[in-house]
Amino acid sequence: MSRIVFLLEEPSMKVLLNGLLPRIFPEMQFVCIPHSGKSDLEKSIPRKLKAWQEPGARFVIMRDKDKDDCVAVKERLRRLCIESGKPNALVRIVCQELEAWYLGEPYALAEAFRDERLHRIGQRARFRDPDAVQQPSVALNELVPEFQKIAAARRMAQYLSRERNKSPSFQTLLTGLDRLITQTSNHS
Repeated sequence: MSRIVFLLEEPSMKVLLNGLLPRIFPEMQFVCIPHSGKSDLEKSIPRKLKAWQEPGARFVIMRDKDKDDCVAVKERLRRLCIESGKPNALVRIVCQELEAWYLGEPYALAEAFRDERLHRIGQRARFRDPDAVQQPSVALNELVPEFQKIAAARRMAQYLSRERNKSPSFQTLLTGLDRLITQTSNHS
């Protein structure tokens, strides 16, 4: 199987994916390339996609939605991929921020931070739709005072699961990766 190259908005995404993907997709060969924010990622996409020489490599572009229009962001990123000669690149927008994925699985959050109270946050109206939580990193800081992005990504990578996570953007990433792996395997 060819390698999948992830171009990511930030280092915490790399830390999470490096710990999570081998558990969920043990057959996947991948590399994660973090950037220093959205503008760095968007400037880098054309250069990296055009210059990448590895035969059969497939690409996944990931960035946070934040307060931007999801459809417009995804279209802009897809256009960059098409213009760079990689029209089949998978573009995924994390709604709102990566930390929403953590809120989407309260049991994983409770296990990662060893705090039983976190098991119940999914019952609260504010957290029932994790992708709708505005500034989930701020919400996590309120729930877990010791919260830090990189350390949390490392911890959560051990516990997040396909079966229990309620974040639609997390599930959309996994479904997209399922398709990409199938396509990559069929072309090998």
